[in-house]
Amino acid sequence: MAPAASADATTVIRCNTGFSNLELGAVWQFRELLYFLAWRDVKVRYKQTVIGAAWAILQPFMTMVVFAVVFGHFAKIPSDGVPYSVFTYTALLPWTYFSQAITRSGTSLVSDTNLIKKVYFPRLIIPLSAVASPLVDFFISFFVLLGMIAWFRIPFGWGFLAVPFFLLLAVLTALAVGLWLSALNARYRDVGHTIPFLLQFWMFASPVAYPLSVVPEKWRLLYGLNPMAGVIEGFRWALLTTERPAFRVMALSTVVVLLLLVGGIVFFKRMERNLADVV
Repeated sequence: MAPAASADATTVIRCNTGFSNLELGAVWQFRELLYFLAWRDVKVRYKQTVIGAAWAILQPFMTMVVFAVVFGHFAKIPSDGVPYSVFTYTALLPWTYFSQAITRSGTSLVSDTNLIKKVYFPRLIIPLSAVASPLVDFFISFFVLLGMIAWFRIPFGWGFLAVPFFLLLAVLTALAVGLWLSALNARYRDVGHTIPFLLQFWMFASPVAYPLSVVPEKWRLLYGLNPMAGVIEGFRWALLTTERPAFRVMALSTVVVLLLLVGGIVFFKRMERNLADVV
């Protein structure tokens, strides 16, 4: 007679090999955890603050004022035929989101050390939630941008429909870079100290305070290796109906993002094997 089956089920966690090691489907299974971690970051950010979510507006707005005075008024940087304030604010929205996402995701594994050591879940969820939470600030500031566009009576074109694509490209760029930085920072804590310097350099290497048209034609394809160049120029074209970004630059930026993302996922999953031992 066969023995009775045990009522208790046992789950065995094994380290897979090859592409099955990526376990991207497991991220979808733990989507509720992703939501709660992202919402936790939002609540912690504005907990016990006086003006609350208004900080999401003040940061890009004050930076826009400084840029408008220094680069727009004194340096006379061209703005593709639109007021310089709305010109630079349109670029600051995706850039502010990108910088916040990189700052949070780059140090996310170290910040959630206790969670990593106590329970199993796809570790990919931690940097992914850190990239998702700044989207709340982005959408708050986006309504301010729409008000500025209406104030300056800038007409919308069909390019407005492309805004979700460029936002998705910004999210994927932040996730790709965040995966590399978070995994490296878990092993080498020096990486966390270099993130502010990296973002400062990256901002001036991106067309935030100036248009892509000031870059010499022979350097623009090389400039397209910076994925944020395509994102920022795409936002300006979609919202301000400025000159359409060069197809080669956009295509190159998109390819770079996809390569960084695939490589970042593979690298992160390999580092994940010993993650609990090094964080």
